[in-house]
Amino acid sequence: MKSTIFQKHAVLLSILTSVLLIVMATFLYPGGSIVDVNSTGFSWKHNFISNLFGAKAINGEANPARWWAFIGMAFHSLTYTLFFNNFSQKIPNPKPAAIIKYLGLINLLLIVLIATPLHDLIIPIASTTFLAGLFFITCYVIKSRHLVLKVLCVLCMLLYYFTMYVYGTHKMELLAILQKGTFIFSSMVILSLEYYTHKKDFAHLNK
Repeated sequence: MKSTIFQKHAVLLSILTSVLLIVMATFLYPGGSIVDVNSTGFSWKHNFISNLFGAKAINGEANPARWWAFIGMAFHSLTYTLFFNNFSQKIPNPKPAAIIKYLGLINLLLIVLIATPLHDLIIPIASTTFLAGLFFITCYVIKSRHLVLKVLCVLCMLLYYFTMYVYGTHKMELLAILQKGTFIFSSMVILSLEYYTHKKDFAHLNK
C-alpha cells in the first residue's frame, strides 16, 4: 500500500509547524531576558525557548506566547517520534529497530514535559534519550555508503554533548545561543536522514 503525500512528508510538515508556532510565540513574548529583566520582546541571543512557556514573562507581564510555544514544542516532540519510527522501519535487525522506535515514543512525552515546571529535571533526561536513539542510528549510518550523513550524525552528537556540557557549567549566555543552533542543526540532520536513507542502505547488515 502506497503512502500518502502527508505520510511521506509528515516529518517535514511537523518540523515546519513547530518552527512556525515557536517563531509566532517569539513575536508575542512581552520581554525580559537573562541579561536584562526589562528588555522588550524575545532575544534570540539572550532568551531561552523555555522562557516562552511561563505564565508570566521574565519582566513580570502576562505571557500570551505561552500556548503557541507549548503547541510548537508538542509538534517538535512529534517530529522526533515520527522520525525515529520511520528510521526504525529501515533497520533490518528487529531488536535495534524496536529500541529506536520506543526511544522515539519516550521522547514524545519527555519533550512535551520540557514545556512544564519540570523543565530543569526533564532536560537532561530528554537529551540522553535523544542521544541514545541518535547513537543507534549513527552506528547504522556509519556502516552505510552515505559519507555526508556519517559526518552530519557525528557532528550532531558532538554538538549535543557540548551543549550538555555548557548546560552543566551554567554558562547561560553561550547556552542560549547553542540551544537554537542545536535545534536547527539537529532538524537538518533529521530531514537529511529522513529523505536520503532507505531500506536498501542497510540490507547488507541483516546478518
